[in-house]
Amino acid sequence: MRIIINSSSMIPIYEQIVDQMKTLIRNGDLKENDNLPSVRTLSKELKISALTVKKAYDSLEEEGFTVTIHGKGTYVTAVNQQLLQEEQKKELEADLEMAVCKGRRYGISDEEIRSLFELILEG
Repeated sequence: MRIIINSSSMIPIYEQIVDQMKTLIRNGDLKENDNLPSVRTLSKELKISALTVKKAYDSLEEEGFTVTIHGKGTYVTAVNQQLLQEEQKKELEADLEMAVCKGRRYGISDEEIRSLFELILEG
């Protein structure tokens, strides 16, 4: 498993870990019942605080992507397809929102943005 931390990013490190692990799960690189590295192991690999990794693991568990078994480790749960699709929709929505904001900053009207979007869909 390869996690890359961008320390100059405005995105908190724990969120970078969560996002990359979700991507690994979505892509099938991490499968149901796969064991994640221990908090200590990953913190040493990434050269970051164990508390940061713990926060990322807690977030993944809250969202239903992993389960932690005390004394055994953290495992990928069965991929809930609805949860997965909802996550993907949220990501797409955020990307589209950024594109619309960028278009508006450039002075492009909403109607022109809609037209561009329709062109892209047809392409």
